[in-house]
Amino acid sequence: MDKPTPLVEFEAMLLGRHIHLLTPHARGLHGRLDRSAYLLLSRIRAEGPMSIGRLSAAFGLDVSTLNRQTAAMLRAGVVERIPDPDGGVARKFAITAEGERRLTGDRAENIRGLEKVVADWTPEEVAEFATLLSRLNRDVERYDGRPWPRS
Repeated sequence: MDKPTPLVEFEAMLLGRHIHLLTPHARGLHGRLDRSAYLLLSRIRAEGPMSIGRLSAAFGLDVSTLNRQTAAMLRAGVVERIPDPDGGVARKFAITAEGERRLTGDRAENIRGLEKVVADWTPEEVAEFATLLSRLNRDVERYDGRPWPRS
């Protein structure tokens, strides 16, 4: 039997669309981080302050794209540029207190939205889904060569 990978692709596409519908931002409420800021802040939180070069390598994005995204984040006050704590030449981006507050708040809203969707699932079903989703993400990261730091 062939693997049903077209089904996985289709469902992953829908999940990407649906996940945004769970949040107040998708329903017209403002103050939420945009997707790129959410991802960049999550990575900086996981790894600590990062230079534009490290962000580029971590996300596979060109520096010009990251310069636009980080400039918007600087204007929003969710990151700041700091000298390299290790004494390097490149300045690094670090999360501000406002960035921590907003990232924590957005993540809590996302979790609340997901909890509503899986309210009828058993804890075992949620755990099984999380395990399989983690496996898929880790395999994508291994294939891509850019693993996401996990605790």
